[in-house]
Amino acid sequence: MIRLFVGLALPADLAARLAALAGGIPGARWLAARNLHVTLRFIGEVDEGVAEDLHQRLHDIHGPAFDVRLDGFGTFGGRKPRALWAGVAAHPELDSLQSRIEQAARDVGLEAESRKFTPHVTLAWLKAAPPERIAAFVAHHSPFTALLPVTGFTLYRSHLGGEGAEYEALAEYFLDH
Repeated sequence: MIRLFVGLALPADLAARLAALAGGIPGARWLAARNLHVTLRFIGEVDEGVAEDLHQRLHDIHGPAFDVRLDGFGTFGGRKPRALWAGVAAHPELDSLQSRIEQAARDVGLEAESRKFTPHVTLAWLKAAPPERIAAFVAHHSPFTALLPVTGFTLYRSHLGGEGAEYEALAEYFLDH
């Protein structure tokens, strides 16, 4: 069994820019630049046959390259935030790409994703982080915008460990230029 997800890799300069923001929030476990990405579809634990079938379906996805904009920061978790993220502005091409990846996952027998697609880059996982420190981080680093060129997407393997997950790119799928 392998743990998979499909995502957008960040260019090294953008990943470094985001990783350089780390700090100032007690209880935050910041992601390394190499692990920053936009998740398009979490796959979860699957056997290698399903992984290969998914790879074939993803390989058949085509479309034009496009740019999206990272815009601002937010959290997931309500009053007890569990994640700090950089948001991705709404974009019809991104929604279309995500829908085609979702369909590919369903075509290989995976259940439909129950959560609404909310594109973002997770910057830190939070555990009992003081809300006022999170607010101070957002205020200090705002406004934040950056362009993310979407020239393709990646099938990642997630290796879980004591220091958090590490992500390994298994396959890249390129969009048309």
